[in-house]
Amino acid sequence: MASALSTFESSLDELGVSVTNTTAEAFGDRLDDVIVEAAVGVSLDRAFDEPDLSLDAAAVEVDPTPASLRAATTGVTGASLGVADYGSLALTLTDRASELVSLFVERHVAVVRAADIVADMDAAVEDLHETFNDEGGSAILATGPSATADMGALVKGAHGPKDVHVIVVEEGP
Repeated sequence: MASALSTFESSLDELGVSVTNTTAEAFGDRLDDVIVEAAVGVSLDRAFDEPDLSLDAAAVEVDPTPASLRAATTGVTGASLGVADYGSLALTLTDRASELVSLFVERHVAVVRAADIVADMDAAVEDLHETFNDEGGSAILATGPSATADMGALVKGAHGPKDVHVIVVEEGP
């Protein structure tokens, strides 16, 4: 039976989402490899409690102004959860407008820890229920690039990013 991580990566591949696997120590370098400037982001503190997962060293403007958000090509956010069988990400909403950073850019780079990838939607709903029951808040479940076929042919990026890249942070070297 496939692991949740390998299923997650396969699901993302089917959606046309690229994936980079890294460790916390190499995170900054991998992030620099996948962002397209100008890049904006929200602090990863809300999604992660690891000091190595910081946007400080990368060319990412944290807590962007409305003007820098409009000019940005890449948006970087943390994902509190990955859902393996759908390739979905739980993006926790913050008071720093994380939803804008993930939706108003051409490229969304989502960062998720391998340990936070669950097998299926039932497990995700259970986990999110526990989290929000204890802490409050809300999240968006995002699956792949934005796409619509409302007016005929499939159009990517009509209601969100055209391109999504996921960085999976694994334990240890």
